[in-house]
Amino acid sequence: MAMLIQNLAPPFACRRSLYTSSFLLPITIFPGKYRNVRKKLRVCRAMTEQTPAEGPSSPFVKEIQRLSAKESLLLALKDAGGFEAVITGKTKDAQRIDVNERIIALERLNPTPRPTTSPFLEGLWNFEWFGTANPVFLATRLLFGRVPSTLANLSKLDLLIRNGYGTAIAHVKLLNTIENKFVLSSKFSVEGAFRMKEEYVEGIFETPKVDEDIVPEQLKGALDQAVNTLQQLPVPIRNTVSRGLKIPLGEAFQRLIIISYLDEEILIARNTAGEPEILTRLDPVLDPEPLSDYES
Repeated sequence: MAMLIQNLAPPFACRRSLYTSSFLLPITIFPGKYRNVRKKLRVCRAMTEQTPAEGPSSPFVKEIQRLSAKESLLLALKDAGGFEAVITGKTKDAQRIDVNERIIALERLNPTPRPTTSPFLEGLWNFEWFGTANPVFLATRLLFGRVPSTLANLSKLDLLIRNGYGTAIAHVKLLNTIENKFVLSSKFSVEGAFRMKEEYVEGIFETPKVDEDIVPEQLKGALDQAVNTLQQLPVPIRNTVSRGLKIPLGEAFQRLIIISYLDEEILIARNTAGEPEILTRLDPVLDPEPLSDYES
């Protein structure tokens, strides 16, 4: 086994590959993502022990430093309470500054020289950490800001990036039984190796989906009445309601972002105020070719 490890070149063993994502799992940040990073880190450390000593600036050593910083950030996010703590405002100052410190440490080890056109940017991402200026978070707060969390709460926030367009989806639960989505569509334009412009095209407040099996008995009468009323509407109006409420934005709203870190599993972006947003991938990387059809 030791001979086999010695014969493997460090770039093959430890460097992240542009063409495979064999370690990737369709998970949220905990606990699978943490185990994923730990596994990579153990492989790199084992191989380092079997290879001749290299300088601190070698690619082999830098990769170990990057994986260690990545592991440290994931642990800090977990200790801070993750997504739920962010949206409820329960994150403590000490936890927030700890996360920010580890974000900066990982950003310094960014392995992607031009993240705005990297194939790693495409795919389905899950928001794990963000500031109060996040557009989708602001929109949901505008819609439900005065509603108690027992009546409505934001349970998940995803972002799909494909062919230069983004679709952010806020998953909202009403009364813990009715699932609803607010979808914000946007267009991305590349303005540099790290800088992008995001223009918001349309917002859609989807028609709530109700799981009748878990609706409280005291609400079933009102629910049945609402369904019957909907069925009595003219077909054009009924179809419009079923498709949800669309809010055309006409690209009147936009923002600039800097992608400060990107690999096959984690995306870190900052807005003009410097607030970081951390996203983790929900699907594997498929396309090894750089993106070329973004507007620039």
